[in-house]
Amino acid sequence: MEFDVLIVGGGVAGMQCALLLGSALEREYAQGKKVGIIMHQRASHLQEALFNNVLGLPAGTLGKDILVNGKEQLKNLYPQVTQIEHEKVIAVIDDEQGYKVVTNKNEFFTKNAVIALNYAKPFEIAGLEQYVERHSRENAMKDRIQLRNFNYLIKEGLYVCGTLAGLRSQFAIAAGSGASVATDILTVWNDHIPTKVHDKAK
Repeated sequence: MEFDVLIVGGGVAGMQCALLLGSALEREYAQGKKVGIIMHQRASHLQEALFNNVLGLPAGTLGKDILVNGKEQLKNLYPQVTQIEHEKVIAVIDDEQGYKVVTNKNEFFTKNAVIALNYAKPFEIAGLEQYVERHSRENAMKDRIQLRNFNYLIKEGLYVCGTLAGLRSQFAIAAGSGASVATDILTVWNDHIPTKVHDKAK
């Protein structure tokens, strides 16, 4: 299966990236683009999270509910975004047309890959080892990692967002980074004209 964008990780950053990309797929510059997300969620830090300080979320919202509801939101609003369940990514390898993403079950090809996993060790995705470094914003005692990047871009067509991009572990920050990566990709699709997607109440 081939994609224009394949997101690895179904947490806050990954699903926010997918939602924003999905919302743009009917725009002229995104016509025919294929977006997918590999729903890594079992190791998500949302599994144990409780939220009282996130704008728009009712106090007491559980992270494990966001994982479930986020998938449903994406499915209901933007069913053209392919959700890939129960697969673990084991390699992201340079390919002539972009990247080959290898899971324990399949191989996918994508022009753009977005890595949206958390910052915990071990990090065992072959092809990305050379970008792993100590997390720049986390307590050194926690021994967290990030992927070397500049404004979420590791290299052409390869992005990282969320805590693995070197950001602090806060819901709003992770969501914002996923949205930022999505708008960067949309900008490339739109002939490098700075691009965002807004819905408006009539």
